[in-house]
Amino acid sequence: MIVYSYPKTEFLDHVIDGDIADIIFEYLRKKVNVTATHAEVRAFANSLRFMHGVLVDEEIPGGSVVSIEYMIPLSRKRVDFILSGQGENGSDHVVLVELKQWESADMTDKDAIVSTWVGGGIREANHPSYQALTYSELLKGFSKTVEDDDIRIHPCAYLHNYNEDDVIRNDFYREYTEQAPVFLKSDTRKLAAFIKQFVKYGDKNNIMFRVDNGEIKPSKKLVDSLASLLKGNKEFLMIDEQKIVYENALMLARTSAESNKNVLIVQGGPGTGKSVVAVNLLVDITKQDHKNVRYVTKNAAPRDVFYSRLVGHMRRVDIRNFFLSSGVFIGCEANSFDALVVDEAHRLNEKSGIYKNKGENQIKEIIAAAKCSVFFIDEDQRVTWSDIGSKDEIEKIAREAGAKVTHMELTSQFRCNGSDGYLAWLDNMLQIRETANLEFSDFDYDFRVVDSPNELRDLIIEKNNVLDKDGKISNKARLVAGYCWNWVSRNDKSAMDVIIPEHDFGMQWNLATDGNLWIQAPESVNQIGCIHTCQGLEVDYVGVIVGRDLIVRDGQVITDPTKRARTDKSLSGFKAALKIDPIGAREKADAIIKNTYRTLMTRGMKGCFVYFEDEEIGKLFKGSYKK
Repeated sequence: MIVYSYPKTEFLDHVIDGDIADIIFEYLRKKVNVTATHAEVRAFANSLRFMHGVLVDEEIPGGSVVSIEYMIPLSRKRVDFILSGQGENGSDHVVLVELKQWESADMTDKDAIVSTWVGGGIREANHPSYQALTYSELLKGFSKTVEDDDIRIHPCAYLHNYNEDDVIRNDFYREYTEQAPVFLKSDTRKLAAFIKQFVKYGDKNNIMFRVDNGEIKPSKKLVDSLASLLKGNKEFLMIDEQKIVYENALMLARTSAESNKNVLIVQGGPGTGKSVVAVNLLVDITKQDHKNVRYVTKNAAPRDVFYSRLVGHMRRVDIRNFFLSSGVFIGCEANSFDALVVDEAHRLNEKSGIYKNKGENQIKEIIAAAKCSVFFIDEDQRVTWSDIGSKDEIEKIAREAGAKVTHMELTSQFRCNGSDGYLAWLDNMLQIRETANLEFSDFDYDFRVVDSPNELRDLIIEKNNVLDKDGKISNKARLVAGYCWNWVSRNDKSAMDVIIPEHDFGMQWNLATDGNLWIQAPESVNQIGCIHTCQGLEVDYVGVIVGRDLIVRDGQVITDPTKRARTDKSLSGFKAALKIDPIGAREKADAIIKNTYRTLMTRGMKGCFVYFEDEEIGKLFKGSYKK
């Protein structure tokens, strides 16, 4: 949908007359149902005055068309500014401009990420060139009109308040700035020259109207590239029940339609291969008549890790567009997608957005947006107050939407050395549920309780440095901890986060250095991960530091929400709920804390080593297993 579309000459008049902000505000309010304040629109209108300064160049044809706030179909992405027109030989061209009011930015060591002042504070943000490029690739990859009519798209970014420095055009970001040039405060004429390379005549073919009303489906090039992702990649081979679930999901996706909506709920514990099946479904459903499919998770870590592992076969900007957050389907047109494959569905929330104030219900929004929805779920991995994903909730919403519901289960373990016994023993020890596994014995799994966090760290470093069959360091052992220590190194890079004074132990959280890719970044073994960056992922060996939010008194496992760090938001809502329903609130917090440690202690495929801050729970675990 296009919020604003006028010839260049009329756009110039709207800016000069001061009407541009009012026009855009009315379009947003009436036609797009997007909430925006007058202040926000007027701030954006300020950027349009700078675009006026670019477009006054008389060599840019007056009949070229300005499109503002174009919402890319099947996404919540809105392109700030587009100029369309004809080039030599009547070819159709679109110049896509990402506008930023930034005045400065700092480099990070993360791909395509900078740090700048946005949203009232210093935050990480996509590099503007990367952002423009991804929007361009979305159009190229999913607009049949763009593919069939050979419409040429030229992305760029314009930071009209930004003075030249050694950050925004640094060589570190060259991969993106070469494909989508970034223009700064002093580059008005250079941006005009960039536009004039492509738009030489007015838009006689209603380019953006055709794109906006055209069919949305992945291009042949994109489908072919996606299909090559899994070839020879043993990490994504399916066996046993995985193959059965996969074939059934494939059949449902093939037969689903607006009048025949389907919802498949797949229950599976840690290491049952839920993500392996999900990634295979993303690839192979897309291959079916170029269907529109996306892999969806609430948690960013699995998305980032999986597409980083697959990126060798495709460009980053291409593959990222197949991996979406669960919060992007607000207001999405019904049945826009042929299928949505939802991994870690237990982590779905009711509300979306940073402040949990957007949308109605993520489950409802996903089911409404797709003809076929596949939910992979493990209810025992709900680890925050806002997690609402459950089989019952998904089924209820699916039936309300008129969808047929199918249930399947994955039970074969591919984590914890395939030991269902270890998982049952762990549930019993954490007093999540009573099981027959009262002692740890005869499990082909390396579990140990250690006496100090230093011993734990040394064990993990030792396991991480084991050489694989090719003589390379395996890099498959990591330290994690319950979120009981504040993230102080966020503001003081020299400070330690996880400090245990009696053992002279101090290490930093990995939350800033490698972000969601901590589990595979080579140096991250020297830092500590948490539930937010490891859920849905695995290593060979995991070392777990259990904080004082989990203790034992008189043989009872007790949880203490007050021992969680103030920087952790997992239990946000607990205090308010405590006033309304004390018993229910404590039961929910108890389940979240136990589920958190259950999840952390099942990340290792070959072994789990644990240090307990509370001596009594350490003694309880030690007394229950045979070395």
